[in-house]
Amino acid sequence: MTRFLIRRIPSVALVLVATSVIAFLLPRLVPGDPAAVVAGPDASAETIAAIRTELGLDRPLISQYFDWIGGLFTGDLGQSLRFNRPVSELIGDRVVSTLELALLAGLFLVVFGIGLGVLAGSARARWARVLVEGTNTGLLAAPPFLVGLLFILLFGVAFRVLPTSGEVSVLEDPSIGIQYLVLPALALALPMSAGVARLVQTRMLAIRQEEFIDLAVSKGVPPRRISLRHVLRNSLGPAVVAIGIRFGDLLAGAVVIEAIFARNGLGQLAVSGAQSADYTVVQVLIVFAVFIAVVGQLLTEVVLAALDPRVRLG
Repeated sequence: MTRFLIRRIPSVALVLVATSVIAFLLPRLVPGDPAAVVAGPDASAETIAAIRTELGLDRPLISQYFDWIGGLFTGDLGQSLRFNRPVSELIGDRVVSTLELALLAGLFLVVFGIGLGVLAGSARARWARVLVEGTNTGLLAAPPFLVGLLFILLFGVAFRVLPTSGEVSVLEDPSIGIQYLVLPALALALPMSAGVARLVQTRMLAIRQEEFIDLAVSKGVPPRRISLRHVLRNSLGPAVVAIGIRFGDLLAGAVVIEAIFARNGLGQLAVSGAQSADYTVVQVLIVFAVFIAVVGQLLTEVVLAALDPRVRLG
C-alpha cells in the first residue's frame, strides 16, 4: 500500500501545480482592475496606482506567483480585497459549514448509491426492479437545485418538519445541527447517487452471468454468500471510482445548495469573491477545492486497491 501511495505522489503534485497556475492567472485575465475595486469608483488614478503598488500588482507575474505560493505554504493566504480581512480567517469561518455539508452528502451518496444499486441488481420481482429503476431515472433527471427547492416546499412549507434555511454547526449542537444539514445534504447527494446506483446494478447483473457464479451455485454455495462475497464485492469497484469522482462534484454543488438553503459556507464566499473581483479569495478557494477533490480521489484509489489487489500492481 505504501508503494501504491508513493506512485501517486507525482501525479497529485502535477495536478496541484497546474491548478495553482490556473487559479493564479484566471482572476488576472478577467477584465477589471482589483486596485480600482479596492479604491472605489471615485478614486483618482494616483490613488489606484498607489494601491496597485501596495498590493504588489505592479510587479512581474512570476514574482507575484512565487510570493503567493510561498504564502500558501506558510499559511499567509493574503488579504481579502472586499472584506479587508485575512483570507485564512474568512475560510476558517466558513470551512466547517461546507465540510459538514459535503461529508454528510458524501455519506448519503454512498448509502443511497450503493443501496439502490444493490436493490435494483438483486430484486427478483419485476415490480420491485421497475420501482427502483424508475426512482434512479427520476433522480438522474433532477438537478440538485430542483431537489432542494422541492424539499423546501415539502418539508419546510407543507409539513414544517425540518428547517430549510440557516445553519447550526454539528460541532456546537449535534442534534440541532443535523436537522439543518439533512435537507441540503440529501438535495446534494440524491441526484448524484442515481448514477452510482446504475453502475452497481449494471455490474451486478453482468457478474451474475459469469461462469464462476454458475460454478459456485453448482457447488452448493448458499445464495446469500454468493451475493455478498462474489457478486457485491466484485461490483463495488466501479461504484468506488464513481463516488470518488463525485466527491469533487459535491463541493461544486455546495455553491448552489448553500445559496438555496441560506448556508454561510465556502460556496457563498466564492460567489461573493467572484462578483466583487476579490481575486485573493477566489484563487485560494480554487486551489482548496481541487486539493480536497484530489485527496478524495486518492482515498478512492486506496479503497479500490483494498477491494481489488490487482490495482496495487498496476
